[in-house]
Amino acid sequence: MKTAMDIMEKEVISITPETDITRAVEILLNNHINGVPVVDGDGMLKGILCQSDLIFQQKNISLPPILTFLDGIIPLSSSKKLEQEMKKIAASTVAQAMVVDPVTVTPDTPVSDIAALMVEKHFHTIPVVQDGKVVGIVGKEDVLKTLINP
Repeated sequence: MKTAMDIMEKEVISITPETDITRAVEILLNNHINGVPVVDGDGMLKGILCQSDLIFQQKNISLPPILTFLDGIIPLSSSKKLEQEMKKIAASTVAQAMVVDPVTVTPDTPVSDIAALMVEKHFHTIPVVQDGKVVGIVGKEDVLKTLINP
């Protein structure tokens, strides 16, 4: 049975939380990758930044519905969600746009489990982590290659 170790990309392109959003976009586009792990100076995983996190910045802000009653305004949804959306849309550094505490796998995770995560959770890129450090990354393309190279 194949594992993450067998299919992962070992030479991982990564960025830091302080990386400018513009630079992060260039890295994703120039390397034709969907996502990139965000690591600190010691290589410890801090988050992941995917194309969808950056595309989010182009989204229009949806104002929460409100109810007016006796000259009072009652929000019908969480103002915290609106605040989080605003921060992500206005992000200028990776730390402001990345997904904190991303789903990861270990080198011995079976490919079938990785495929299930990708399908069920709609992930395109999953970091491979050992002792908190990024040791590889698995993308959908890596899983697809197992179909032609059994």
